[in-house]
Amino acid sequence: MFKGHPKGLIAAALANMGERFGFYTMMAILVLFLQAKFGLTGENAGYIYGTFYALIYVLALVGGFIADGTFTGKPDYKGTIMKGIIVMTLGYVMIAIPTDDSMFSLLLTCLSLFVIAFGNGLFKGNLQALVGQMYDNKKYDKLRGSGFSIFYMFINVGAIFAPFAAIGVRNWWLSRSGFQYNSELPSLCHSHINGTLKPDAIVKFQDMANEATGSTVTDMTVFANKYLNVFSEGFHYAFSVAIFAMLISLAVYIVNKNTFPNVKSKKEVEADNESIEMDAKEIKERLYALFAVFGVVIFFWFSFHQNGLTLTFFARDYTDLSVIKIPMGDFSIEGAEIFSSINPLFVVLLTPIILGIFGWLRSKGIEPSTPKKIAIGMFIAALSFVVMAIGSMDLPLFTSINPDDGGSPLEQAKKVTPFLLIGTYFILTTAELFISPLGLAFVSKVSPPEYQGRMQGGWLAATALGNQLLVIGAILYESIPIWATWSIFVLACVISMFTMLFMLKWLERVAKD
Repeated sequence: MFKGHPKGLIAAALANMGERFGFYTMMAILVLFLQAKFGLTGENAGYIYGTFYALIYVLALVGGFIADGTFTGKPDYKGTIMKGIIVMTLGYVMIAIPTDDSMFSLLLTCLSLFVIAFGNGLFKGNLQALVGQMYDNKKYDKLRGSGFSIFYMFINVGAIFAPFAAIGVRNWWLSRSGFQYNSELPSLCHSHINGTLKPDAIVKFQDMANEATGSTVTDMTVFANKYLNVFSEGFHYAFSVAIFAMLISLAVYIVNKNTFPNVKSKKEVEADNESIEMDAKEIKERLYALFAVFGVVIFFWFSFHQNGLTLTFFARDYTDLSVIKIPMGDFSIEGAEIFSSINPLFVVLLTPIILGIFGWLRSKGIEPSTPKKIAIGMFIAALSFVVMAIGSMDLPLFTSINPDDGGSPLEQAKKVTPFLLIGTYFILTTAELFISPLGLAFVSKVSPPEYQGRMQGGWLAATALGNQLLVIGAILYESIPIWATWSIFVLACVISMFTMLFMLKWLERVAKD
């Protein structure tokens, strides 16, 4: 699988692996942290989550301009990447410090997220651009797609274990403070404090409180405030895991820095005869092709990144989590956040298989082009949400089980099997492997040399627009039948597929030029 690839590929992937571990430690718990600590609705938590996720990619475009030397005239990818790691680490330090649940603390949390997003913007797209530069040598060009797939697989190794680390730290802190973990208690605590609990929910709250403490709770208000405080502190300490992951990433990057290519300016590339000079018309057509693909993938990311928002809500509210529990002495690793590890696990397991299939098709001369693979990926993504829609047909509206709306949490016996989400993640990850790493390879191949960083940033900016739309999922989740919510994502993916197919011949021609 690694034969014939440039030396710096694995080093770049390892440098990114630590950063991804820290990032997914935070993303596994972020939206649930916002709701548990500040009592936010799914919609309001979705606004923050979606905006943060969007900023990560919008600021990657800014990072691309900085690294390309747009303002200085001299590219500096390696220095920009290192600054990004340091800035991200600072952001994780800020969010790891326990605070109260005041409006000021919420603003501080948002500031911390902005710092993390800015650091990520300096780091993410520019490291991808360096990987692309490794394959500009004709010796490696045919392996560009598989190279990005390997890179993508490696960075997801860190993401597999991140949710377990986050959950473990939080649940350990709960146990140390005399509580047991219960995913439904934070919303019940907030509803009790707000005075919105109805009789049925009050009985459930009392039973869950007794179970969480191992004794009979006499003052429910004291319990509610203390449980929320400890629960939130556990999240803060879980964020600190990301700090150590970033320090490892920094060390790996420094040690391997010299194995990465030095990105050259357009004039230097032309002077070395390393590329064919492009006229203005060709540059313009390439940029138009890239912008067209960017527009299409917006709707994929709008659907795919629901894995950290509405799919996480679904895991918490409608999924039987009792069968997914890892004992750890006095506490256990359990919770809706576990599902955040399933996607990266499937990335690692499926990448060699999909690469093997592509390699076999290539040997037969029938391998689909990258634009065609992206269109196929859109179709596969639509299938994943079809599965969710079918599996959710008999589930009640969220308002009927939300304590703040006078509802009562869904009975355990009426919850769905976790295999529904696991199967969905399997299909959705397959789609991701047809789109994300191959999209990066397409951007790397088609981008004019002087626009490498900016176009990688453009890909990420398109992802940002999709992420900014994530909140639509949270709004739908709380207001219409669950199956109808998933159907919206089916529609988004199908429209994207047909749009890609409509542009297919043009995109294939541009990519071959």
